[in-house]
Amino acid sequence: MNSEMVVCCGAMRMRSSMWSPGLALLTGVVVSVCAFHLTTAIDIPLEVLGHVNIEQLPTITEASPSSLIAFPFDESFPMTCEAKGNPKPEYRWTKNGEEFDPYQDPRLIKEDNSGTFVIPNTGNLTEYQGTYRCYAESVLGTAITEEIEFVVPHVPKFPKEKIDPIKVEEGHPVILECNPPKGIPPLQIYWMTIDLQHIEQDERVSMGLNGDLFFSNALEKDSRRDYCCFAAFPRIRTIVQKNAMSVIVKSKNSNSDSSSSPGRANSILERKPSLLMPSGVKSETQLVKGDELLLECIAEGFPTPKIEWVRMGHRLPDRATIENHGKLLSIDRVNEDDSGKYMCKAKNIHGEANHSFDVSVEEPPKWVSEPESQLSTIGSDVHIKCSATGTPQPTIQWRVNGKPLKEVPASNRKVLDDTIVLHNAKSIDSAVYQCEASNRHGTLLANANIMIMNLPPMVLTEEGLEYSAVEGKSVVMHCKVFSSPPSIVTWNKDDSTGSVEGPRFTVHQNGSLEIHNVEKEDMGQYTCYTKNTEGKSAITALLDVKDPTKIFQAPEDLQVLIGTTAQLSCLAVYDISFSGDFEIVWEKDDMEIALNHTENSGYFLEDGILQIVNVSHRDQGVYKCVARTPVDQDTASALLIVLDVPDAPENLVLSEHKGRSVKLKWIPGDDHNSSTTDFIIEYEESQWEPGNWNELQRVPGNHGSAVLKLYGHVDYRFRVSGVNAVGRGRPSEPTERYKTPPAAPDKNPENIKIEGHLAHEMDINWEPLSPIEHNGPGLEYKVSYKRQDVEEDWHEHVVKRHSFVVKGTPTFVPYEVRIQARNYQGWGPEPKVMTGYSGEDFPSAAPDDVEVEVMNNSLVKVSWTRVHKEKLHGHLGGYRINWWRLRSLLDSKKTHGNKHTLTFPGDRNHAMVPGLAPFSEYSLIVMTFNGRGNGPGSHAVNFKTPEGVPEENPVFRVTDVQKHTVALTWAPPLVANGVVTGYRLEYQLINDTEEVGVLQSMDISSPDTTSCVLRNLEAVSRYKFYLRSCTRVGCGPQVSEESTTTPVARLASIHGGISTQGWFIGLMCAVAVLTLIVLIACFVNRNKGGKYAVKEKEDLHPDLESQGMHDDTFCEYSDNDEKPLKGSQHSLSGQIKAEDSGDSLVDYGDEDAQFNEDGSFIGEYAGRKEKRVSMEVKGTTNQSKA
Repeated sequence: MNSEMVVCCGAMRMRSSMWSPGLALLTGVVVSVCAFHLTTAIDIPLEVLGHVNIEQLPTITEASPSSLIAFPFDESFPMTCEAKGNPKPEYRWTKNGEEFDPYQDPRLIKEDNSGTFVIPNTGNLTEYQGTYRCYAESVLGTAITEEIEFVVPHVPKFPKEKIDPIKVEEGHPVILECNPPKGIPPLQIYWMTIDLQHIEQDERVSMGLNGDLFFSNALEKDSRRDYCCFAAFPRIRTIVQKNAMSVIVKSKNSNSDSSSSPGRANSILERKPSLLMPSGVKSETQLVKGDELLLECIAEGFPTPKIEWVRMGHRLPDRATIENHGKLLSIDRVNEDDSGKYMCKAKNIHGEANHSFDVSVEEPPKWVSEPESQLSTIGSDVHIKCSATGTPQPTIQWRVNGKPLKEVPASNRKVLDDTIVLHNAKSIDSAVYQCEASNRHGTLLANANIMIMNLPPMVLTEEGLEYSAVEGKSVVMHCKVFSSPPSIVTWNKDDSTGSVEGPRFTVHQNGSLEIHNVEKEDMGQYTCYTKNTEGKSAITALLDVKDPTKIFQAPEDLQVLIGTTAQLSCLAVYDISFSGDFEIVWEKDDMEIALNHTENSGYFLEDGILQIVNVSHRDQGVYKCVARTPVDQDTASALLIVLDVPDAPENLVLSEHKGRSVKLKWIPGDDHNSSTTDFIIEYEESQWEPGNWNELQRVPGNHGSAVLKLYGHVDYRFRVSGVNAVGRGRPSEPTERYKTPPAAPDKNPENIKIEGHLAHEMDINWEPLSPIEHNGPGLEYKVSYKRQDVEEDWHEHVVKRHSFVVKGTPTFVPYEVRIQARNYQGWGPEPKVMTGYSGEDFPSAAPDDVEVEVMNNSLVKVSWTRVHKEKLHGHLGGYRINWWRLRSLLDSKKTHGNKHTLTFPGDRNHAMVPGLAPFSEYSLIVMTFNGRGNGPGSHAVNFKTPEGVPEENPVFRVTDVQKHTVALTWAPPLVANGVVTGYRLEYQLINDTEEVGVLQSMDISSPDTTSCVLRNLEAVSRYKFYLRSCTRVGCGPQVSEESTTTPVARLASIHGGISTQGWFIGLMCAVAVLTLIVLIACFVNRNKGGKYAVKEKEDLHPDLESQGMHDDTFCEYSDNDEKPLKGSQHSLSGQIKAEDSGDSLVDYGDEDAQFNEDGSFIGEYAGRKEKRVSMEVKGTTNQSKA
């Protein structure tokens, strides 16, 4: 037999569309049987039918179910019958065993080339009700369907009848019969009143499976005229009602219930139980396997019996349930094990009644061996087997082409038990055999197409298919064959004479070749050879082996905060031939992510990195990266966890109300992957700050309740919020309000301050209780005080404010103070005693023995003797030092400089004063201070600071540059900080290279020298010059200047100079004449008493660049009959503007600056710089060498 198996393990590409069997030489073979194995029919592939006209027996492909119900709300009802075969089958129908031709009835809707017809719902369907069967026939045989029952349901109705009232003695049983009409199941029955109120059912009153209403014993309250039975048929959407029934219960002259009154037992005849349903003591029940077993026992008696269920010799199965107040035993999905004896027992105090059920579980027919369609060769023996099981055992009936075997005799056919044998089968033996197995629970029908023919191999797989395989994986190359008898299939590779072999190669039963763990050497051309007794055929296929796709950078598990961006990376290597076909696809929870690259998508993919922007809770999940080519893929997954603040707690409940305490319970919200560490309980009160929420309490995150301690006389409501590592979550909905009763204050004021702003007063201030801490109305404070060093009683005052002033106190004496709160409910707890002092006064003494130790030219150490405690008249604040500059030691005239102050808190006897000007004379005083203010200053102490180094020169420039010389000029320092002794001039070559020349240095010992000419320099070279001013202590900071020498000497000609030129001689003569005229005019003006304005301007504004220089000297400086430098020390000090020195010593205590004990700055340094004067430099006439 031929069979087919299709497995796709690679990508294939068509090289040739023509079907070709192919030929090849075969020396070694690997044998495999190729056959088609079909259970219901033999499918001749379309590829075969395109080349050979093969006959096919009829096969039913579609049919209506065995039962077709004509529901009134459906428009039509198709009777389906479709079949296939070659030649195409024809159809016929039977109805109730008689021939039925749908084409004879114009009301039926027919379809061309089909056996299906449609019964329209025209309102009259009864004539079509019956049992139908379809036959699909051809010259080869006949296939039939199962019988199809077309059911036309009638609208169920209760009969119109007059029902007489039912009269019953109280305590006797009564049964109200429903007798519902027949209809399409399921049937649902209800007992209700006329106004559609359900009849209450219990152990005494209940409905049976047949729909009747049973009363185990009637009571007077059961009397009524509207007992109605309703029958519902949901499949046809119909509910019908029976006429109302009347029940009249005759009373026994008692109104009490039998179950609650002993008198009732005496008035109603008591009796032991008897069964109303079922009758007798034994019954048999048969049902089909898989159905539901329902056993019912309804008893009458007084008192009302109770029902018990047992299974004889066994426990009731776990699937058993007791329903209908104990009267119904239900077991669903019964099987053979549930067969046996069951018993119900109805009991009351007077006895019991029993009924046994003999339950047998039967089974409809089930195939043991279903007949199979076969394709066999001519001359072979064909065996058709059919067997079934069931309870009772099914009977087997054989048909051929829809007719019983006895009506179609065949000499080579025999029936042996459950098998038909066709001996030496021929083509004419091809037919459709039917096997029908049936018992009282159902019928099975199977068609088996038996085809007898011979056919050479026909390879149905395309010629020249190209397969792509991945190295290390498996690939299947197909060779689908149809033949009779079955073909032998072998494969070989390239032009080798041997077949493929080895543990990695498998030829499957359907002819396909599977190669396991593919290697690069497996690449090449393969040929499939097929052969049977009728012929042979072959095809070729090409195999290409690709490099595997592999992810080398996989995404990693992430925990990200909500609202942020998550990044998952995924990089892979793959076969280079798939450059245009490789892709990376991302999936979330096994659903592919649509990457549309829009802002609304939330996903962006770039360079193998998936970005998830504005992460939300729905983004949490497992993300899978799929790197794939047309032939393989690799995957890697990562878990994305989104962290967020906890959700708001829910279901807040207040319980255990105990006045000023209450228990609050809640259900925590989702913690969003970060464990809740705390719950914050907040309150809002309605009197003082309505709408404002304040924290009341915190509890650990594993708690779900808390006992709240509350203030009195407050109308509370509460809410809870969770906190985790991400932050605080949203609060819950608030609770209902809870108002506490008033109570005395729980606490007294805190942060009590005792101060004295005036000498004879004491100010007492405290932090008042917050409104919620009042615990009730009428809050007041009792202030009590007394002197600590005197035996006296407490002075008490009751106030409502939070301050109190005690007047007439001695200056700065200790007091004891206490403050207690009270309201209308009583006093607060006993207050604590605080100690404080009355008002302060100014200190009355100054520090003594003030001494100054000069540490360096800008820092001094000041020491003193502390002021005695009795002279402080208050709390010691610290000490202040005031100082001012009297003069520079370069100037003999004293002036009053700016005042400076430093404040040193605490009790101390020395301090450092920094920031002084060198080479100066200063004066200072020391004073103490308290909370009231400063005390008197000490005697002034004068001191001098030593000499320092000068500040940098304000002017330093190059005035002339030649080929080998550079002229420099400068101005003396504005602040000398001592006596200037000279200058230090340095220079070096700095051409545009990383290396610089040797630093040359020269000391100029004359402080009056302000210019210099450097000679013997290199031409066309850049130099840097440095200048520092020096005192006896050392040299100050340097200033620098740069200049480049010229390639030739300026004002000189290569051809003898310009002095020999005629135009130059004429120009010089003109200048001489004009100079003579100017000198005469000046002489005349001077004799007339006029002032020489030019000379005066030169004195005020000197030109440093115009100072004379001589070629034969190295450095020159001015030395004429006037002062050479108006910027010298004497002229400088003479130009300092005198400051106002009329301030008193007391005025020098106003400005403060804070310093530590070592003199480091900790506050404000107050002071003004002394004014400077600019220097005037005359032109030089005398020269001297440095």
